[in-house]
Amino acid sequence: MQFYYGKQMPLRVLDEAEFWKHQEEEHTVVIRELVSNLERPFVEALENWEMEFAKAHQRVVRYIETVIRSNGNVTPMLYQDVIQLTMFSLEQSERFIEFCRRLMRESAPIRENPTAKVVLNHIIVESEYFIGIAQTILYE
Repeated sequence: MQFYYGKQMPLRVLDEAEFWKHQEEEHTVVIRELVSNLERPFVEALENWEMEFAKAHQRVVRYIETVIRSNGNVTPMLYQDVIQLTMFSLEQSERFIEFCRRLMRESAPIRENPTAKVVLNHIIVESEYFIGIAQTILYE
């Protein structure tokens, strides 16, 4: 992520969150499609994750629209809300990574499927990438 956005930084952060929440939502589908014999509790958990990522994505989109409508006049309160949403998104991604690692440990169909393990590791790396972006914003 580039850091020359100045007043547009809240919008840039939201753009990243919008992209990655949608990616994570899609990743839940990829896992379910790739591992057709996945245990039912894990399938249900992935369906719940999909819904939660969709909600987070919609929330981010609403904030993007709000920031755009502010015409560059982002109030301190709106900026704080964006930071809180970024923190929520980061923490959600951390929990999803934990869930993916649990899947690799506890799901026999995944343990027995080398492709699924590669895909899950890739999904984890992508969520970690978003976390890195979010942390950079939060700690600057």
